[in-house]
Amino acid sequence: MNERNIATNRKARHNYIILDTYEAGLILQGSEIKSIRAGRVSIKEAYIRVEENEAWLVDAYIAPYDQASRFNHDPRRKRKLLLHRKEIWKLWDQTRQQNLAIIPLRIYLKKGRAKIEIALAKGKKLYDKRRTLAKRDAQREIERQLAKKR
Repeated sequence: MNERNIATNRKARHNYIILDTYEAGLILQGSEIKSIRAGRVSIKEAYIRVEENEAWLVDAYIAPYDQASRFNHDPRRKRKLLLHRKEIWKLWDQTRQQNLAIIPLRIYLKKGRAKIEIALAKGKKLYDKRRTLAKRDAQREIERQLAKKR
């Protein structure tokens, strides 16, 4: 499919129940895309905010590109996301009515363009996290036992 993962938010699936995912484009400066291609990105603390019919990626860290010198970008600036208007309205409605969060899951390159996969998510409680870990451990144990019998 010609996609290359650059950064993933590994804690997202642990801390949230993912309800719906969207693919969005990113509006970037020249030195930002160079840093993304080099893999110098972190979206651990990032989130998406909808303001005035526009979606923004907030608190994502894209490292300064060394060769850009004085033409470099601010590493933590807000970046506009490219989504359809209906998608933005749907995200805004869901976050306001059902108290959901919009979080980034991964940044990747698709056909040479930087894309971000975002998710509409509901925060997990501590007991939900424990239940998920218990299920995963039980599944691992079952697979071990089956592998032993072979």
